[in-house]
Amino acid sequence: MPQFRYTARSADGKLVDGVIDSSDRAGAILQIEQQRFFPIKIEALADGNAARTVEKARTGTAAQQVETLGLTQQFLFTEQLGHLLGAGMTLDEALGILEKRLKHPKLQGLSQSLHRSLVDGRSLSQAMRDYPKIFSPLYVNMVSAGEASGSLAEIMRRLVTHLADVKALRDRVQQALVYPAVLVVAGIGLIIIFMTVMVPQLTGFFEQTGQQLPMATRILLEANRIIAGYWWVAIVATFAGYSAFKFLTREQAGRKAWDYFRWRIPGYGHIMRYRLYAQFARTLGTLVENGVTLLRALELLEEISGNEWVRQKMVEMRRSVIDGASLSNALRPHKVFPELFLDMMSVGEQTGRFGETMQMIADVYERELDKQVKLTSSLIPPVIMIAIAAIVGLVVYGILSAVFNLTSGLRTRMH
Repeated sequence: MPQFRYTARSADGKLVDGVIDSSDRAGAILQIEQQRFFPIKIEALADGNAARTVEKARTGTAAQQVETLGLTQQFLFTEQLGHLLGAGMTLDEALGILEKRLKHPKLQGLSQSLHRSLVDGRSLSQAMRDYPKIFSPLYVNMVSAGEASGSLAEIMRRLVTHLADVKALRDRVQQALVYPAVLVVAGIGLIIIFMTVMVPQLTGFFEQTGQQLPMATRILLEANRIIAGYWWVAIVATFAGYSAFKFLTREQAGRKAWDYFRWRIPGYGHIMRYRLYAQFARTLGTLVENGVTLLRALELLEEISGNEWVRQKMVEMRRSVIDGASLSNALRPHKVFPELFLDMMSVGEQTGRFGETMQMIADVYERELDKQVKLTSSLIPPVIMIAIAAIVGLVVYGILSAVFNLTSGLRTRMH
């Protein structure tokens, strides 16, 4: 019977080498998994010497360094790796195929670098920690849990679902804000044209008449004079304000104050909250379902919260859980999550279906987020149009007031 030499990783993360008898490669993989090992590399013993010779002959060219990767590319890499592992390939074979299959230079370089680390004896999660800007702590810890439990293929499939949910959530928010952003830019452009082109052309004409201009027209001309003569002050003030803002928010207290202010902004704050509720529930449910302990999952959620005020609340909440409180009771005093959210979480804790319940909560608040985004995005355009119409109306009123005053003066002279 053919023999296969294998390299695998045990549940405690140690590398294990051995030889196994099997009629084919698939049978060898099955036997290794039955020993609760995760196969990394398998080669037929008859071809072992040749395989080792080929391995030694491989060039040691360093893989292309990859610092950042877009969410779409990360999704593609995760999806492809999950498909290959699910088809029964070892991690070594899967990464080798991805080196050749993926045409994107960064993805190809990433696959090559991870493959080289694997050959050097490191685990996949250890290799991924070298790329913190690509693989988040959540991602790496889920991969580590999959390696320890021997279910990496399943973990990769769940990561694909998680990344797809995150991408869809981000895209929905961005698409809903495109139209309001276009309106803001168009409105500002229209106002600038009125104040810098039309008003100056009328200024000289009004001054030549020698008549006393109405108050509205004088205010308009004074505003135009200030804009034309002191536009640079606005640029300097904007730059100084931005610099001061960056300096203040660099410190933890400044970031906390700013994030709390954003949390309370009408409309925008509601979107932030529902997005946090959905992301918190989805991520926590995914981590718990994949074997990550609750305390470690909460620690990871602190890192990805994206809001310093919320992060500090979560630190206090995790301390309460360490002291023995249930998660729902630990969250309740901080008033970050709504009562409905906490009541549903409590039901999940009591029924023993916590991960499934958190996924259901995420579905609920993603629907609420969609409603809030649609409501906010439908209200923004009318508000912007009213503001633009009001400013343009004031400009037109200032001009027409002068015209009417001029015509009235001419009629008086003619009589």
